[in-house]
Amino acid sequence: MYTVKTISSTMEEYLENIYRLEEEYDVARTKLLAEMVGVSMGTVTNTITSLEKQNLVTHEPYKGIRLTEAGRKIALNVIRRHRLSERLLVDILKIDWSKVHEHSCKLEHAITSNLMKPLEKAIGIPGTCPHGNPTPTACGGIVKEPSQPIVDLDKGTKSVVVRITNEKQELLEYLMTLNLVPGSHIEVMEIAPFNGPITLKIGKYKHAISKKIASIVRVKQGD
Repeated sequence: MYTVKTISSTMEEYLENIYRLEEEYDVARTKLLAEMVGVSMGTVTNTITSLEKQNLVTHEPYKGIRLTEAGRKIALNVIRRHRLSERLLVDILKIDWSKVHEHSCKLEHAITSNLMKPLEKAIGIPGTCPHGNPTPTACGGIVKEPSQPIVDLDKGTKSVVVRITNEKQELLEYLMTLNLVPGSHIEVMEIAPFNGPITLKIGKYKHAISKKIASIVRVKQGD
């Protein structure tokens, strides 16, 4: 059985991003993976071949990439370290929540198993990262609060923001200007036809957001 220690930080990053793509699209496409990792398609192909040889992923041409059980275990371990790192940066070091994702992408590979207990002692064992995404347990379990993307809501629906699935700094900074953050109460006011914007009431104010933005903000219905 493979453990995190037997693979490089680059492979860890691939497994983590494959998990994120599977979570959003049910399968990881090579093109999207290349965009997320920031490398060429050829580089992705070579790395996926290496991961396949270690039985960490399966790859079917034209169908996509999926994690094996062993690959998923490693991916969840990396995501756990990533989201605990984000909590450390926000809760202890008081770094703005919109800026911690990129920092945590580096920290997650440096945190060893020996550092996990002191880290948990310092920050507690939070159920989510600062962006509302669930933190896997030490055993690899993950509890997701029932939610749906704003884009799936009907006009007039009231809900509360649960989590932001895309953690890029520029996007989080934009969402902060709208107060479209975990815990915010929203109501769908208008849904424009022909793939137009969705108008939300967020607190006392109205804002129009694109369907792309509406697809990465997940909510639970209710006041």
